[in-house]
Amino acid sequence: MANSSDTLFSKALRLSTLLAVAIALVGSLLGYLFYQLPGVFAALLGAGVSALFGIMTILSIWFGGKLSLNGFYALVLGGWLFKFLLFAGVLLALQNAEGFAGPVFFFAVVATVLGGLAIDSWLVLKGRVPTVGK
Repeated sequence: MANSSDTLFSKALRLSTLLAVAIALVGSLLGYLFYQLPGVFAALLGAGVSALFGIMTILSIWFGGKLSLNGFYALVLGGWLFKFLLFAGVLLALQNAEGFAGPVFFFAVVATVLGGLAIDSWLVLKGRVPTVGK
């Protein structure tokens, strides 16, 4: 049986995915208008990478909440370190890439991150998850 935190996390995953799809579509359109196909590729990559990292954060907190406190910290902080290294690798790989629109990538990442923060904040403020267990 799902509890209220499971409902909250599944709603966060659903809304974050919808946000990433919307930003990928709008970013692809704007990227194509300004940079043609390199803009489309950059918008899709920026929205996809940011969405993946946001979803990994939601899942690590969701699953970490079912572990002991040490397990929670290990999962969340380990996930953060993994995402940091992976993002650094993505940026390094794209540093001198031909046919890639860096500004479109930047704005897609920023829009997805800020939108994800807005979704998470809204869900926390509107969520009715009890803080005291049985």
